[in-house]
Amino acid sequence: MKKFLDDSFLLDSDTAGRLYHEHAEKMPIIDYHCHLPPREIAENKKFENLTKIWLEGDHYKWRAMRTNGIDEHFITGKASDYEKFLKWSETVPYTVRNPLYHWTHLELKRYFGIDRILNPESAREIYHKCTERLQQEDFSARNILKKFNVEVVCTTDDPADQLENHEMLNAEGFAVRILPTFRPDKSMQVENPTVYNEYLDRLARAADSEITDLPSLYDVLKKRHDFFESLGCRLSDHGIEEVYSEEIMDKEAEEIFGRIRKGTPLTNEEQLKFKSAMLLFFAELDYDSGWTQQYHIGALRNNNSRMLEALGPDSGFDSIGDANIGQSLSRFLDSLDRKNILAKTILYNVNPRDNYLVGSMAGNFNEGSFPGKIQFGAGWWFLDQKEGMEWQINALSNLGLLSRFVGMTTDSRSFLSYTRHEYFRRILCNLVGMDVEKGLIPNDFTLLGKMIEDICYFNARKYFAF
Repeated sequence: MKKFLDDSFLLDSDTAGRLYHEHAEKMPIIDYHCHLPPREIAENKKFENLTKIWLEGDHYKWRAMRTNGIDEHFITGKASDYEKFLKWSETVPYTVRNPLYHWTHLELKRYFGIDRILNPESAREIYHKCTERLQQEDFSARNILKKFNVEVVCTTDDPADQLENHEMLNAEGFAVRILPTFRPDKSMQVENPTVYNEYLDRLARAADSEITDLPSLYDVLKKRHDFFESLGCRLSDHGIEEVYSEEIMDKEAEEIFGRIRKGTPLTNEEQLKFKSAMLLFFAELDYDSGWTQQYHIGALRNNNSRMLEALGPDSGFDSIGDANIGQSLSRFLDSLDRKNILAKTILYNVNPRDNYLVGSMAGNFNEGSFPGKIQFGAGWWFLDQKEGMEWQINALSNLGLLSRFVGMTTDSRSFLSYTRHEYFRRILCNLVGMDVEKGLIPNDFTLLGKMIEDICYFNARKYFAF
């Protein structure tokens, strides 16, 4: 019987162990999509206690605590940090077979050197030991990144953000490259005219411009896009339930924008058409700049309206959506391809039923300009766990070229999430190792070692030109 979290964790053969320990484990990390707060990196923040770094903003843990019957007072409420941690420690034993059980103990071991299982009996000792360690210099935000051999971090930033923290980091020449990512979702969210117009006013101020019509909106967004690029931005990102690909003429888009700017609610059809025009505009910007565009598709967000009103978005009330994404995705990519403006693209789906759809769609638009130009992205959100990663890797292997995959991201707001890369790498090595053991692929460590290193690091470095 194997010991929990020993060196062979998730590695079921000697071959898998060799691939991980001799190849994957040593690779630096390129975290090309995450939600780390740039300000905390710029300020080199130290965290007051374990709750501050581990529980604040972590909606995965919040959902588990709610499911375990923990009152909201101890999750996002006014309970003390220690009380919140104790309630998390009560929940952890009930997370067995949930990925949180693995992540929790992997983080305790890799960051703090703690091998104990977290439960109510061990909670006090673990809390105080970790909190004490967090006060040491090597646990500042920047030193955590260095500790885990992180080379590049791409944060997620709104076009209206001033990026002053990125400017500071860029000027300082911090050893880890901290780059912004252009995430213009709010510039497309026209469902509420009041909220949308307030956002446009903020966007205009960021660009020191005015937005009076659609061409001026495009000008402002282009200006912000250029500013992001000046700070090293190489990627855009879109979090959308489906890809918008309705046909719309420029004049009609301008008329729709004029109505929303006057505060007039749009019909569902008008919303879809306007979002289609905007998505096409962003794709053109990305192509002209040589960026990679990312599309996170299929999440059904803010399902609990009562809790949305109380806590705001990103609080743990999102789920997998069931929108039909195939035809619209095909139309959108084809429209870009026909105009010869299809940039490097990463497609992420959150509904596992769409794995083969997205994996096969990527192959429709790959061509000889760059290896793996259209990527089937890593397991995302609800698929960011062992089974979900295996599904994604297997679908990609069957439909495309796993060897050209750009690998894992943390997609996290937490500095304690860099073990997610270890988790992915162990799972990857185990799948390849099992195929070797079964005689399905040759026992060639020169071939397979290079493939593992490419997926874990080199493919991303080349793909994004970091």
